[in-house]
Amino acid sequence: MEGEDEASEDDRSFSKASIPKRIAICAAGAIVNIIFAVLVYFIVMATSGVYISNVVDSTIPEYAAEKAGIQSRDVIVELNGKKVDNKYELDDIMKNATGEDILVKVERNEETLEIQVKPTEVKSKVTGIYLDDKCQVIMVDKGSSSEKQGIQANDVITKINNIETNGNTNKIIEVLQQEETESITLTIQRGKAEINIEFTPDYVSNYYLGVNMKMAPDTFLNRCYYGLVETKTFVFSIVDNVKQLFTGNVGIDQMTGPIGIGEMVSQTNGFKEFIYLMALISISLGVTNLLPIPALDGGKILILIIEAIRRKPMKPENEINIQLLGFSILIALSIYVSYNDILRLF
Repeated sequence: MEGEDEASEDDRSFSKASIPKRIAICAAGAIVNIIFAVLVYFIVMATSGVYISNVVDSTIPEYAAEKAGIQSRDVIVELNGKKVDNKYELDDIMKNATGEDILVKVERNEETLEIQVKPTEVKSKVTGIYLDDKCQVIMVDKGSSSEKQGIQANDVITKINNIETNGNTNKIIEVLQQEETESITLTIQRGKAEINIEFTPDYVSNYYLGVNMKMAPDTFLNRCYYGLVETKTFVFSIVDNVKQLFTGNVGIDQMTGPIGIGEMVSQTNGFKEFIYLMALISISLGVTNLLPIPALDGGKILILIIEAIRRKPMKPENEINIQLLGFSILIALSIYVSYNDILRLF
């Protein structure tokens, strides 16, 4: 674009446009990526999927809801003052439950009732290890017992408690689900070395009301509504992943580049999964491109904001040096990520 990287006297050039216009031009590509992804994902979710309402179908025996008197056909409208319109919103609220009493507002026979419920605690074993379908470690939770014992991304688990996995992740899950399993011994292939690591799984408490919800009627309005709910969750999950990268909860070695994306595309199962991955890549590109990093559109926007505050442009040579530095960092990051992708393949 004329005037983007150099000065131009043309009144229609980039450098002659106002700062708000230049910011809009820089942001346009990334925003189109995000809008495209959101529309594609919404269409997929609105035309397929399972839609679950906020109407109770049944309660689970011995769980909190049954004990508190919640009944089939009750409509759960609020939890601790937070509005509930579907099962997804109910689950999101319960994820943050701490075991304290929850005020559940339900509608029953045109009457609104407030019921105090103490959620049922369920403890479960967690290893903090995330695997692909070939028993290769994708990610390890920071602070987990497995990380403390030295398990790393790209390790391949060949045995669990001396039982061969044969590249079957389900075999690992079966062993972990056994109640008597306390201490875990993993045999790991790391490069050419075989390592035995022993650790004790962590236990986490989850809290449940113990309700099964009714399916929502399959109508056009419901499809649009639940499509929007799923799309909102999808967008916020991408933003949360970027946030975790910058806060250190997700390491650079867990990022995927073009080679890894190609492998993921080759493993997609069906058109819906392929479209989902396409939307994921598009929105990830859009969000990443808006980050205030030199050489990205977000970096250019940051420079324009600084220019607006200073009321004078940055010296061209300074801007070029900043952009070159950012470009060098991105190239180095691309090489590192591609190297990790190749290691995962072989």
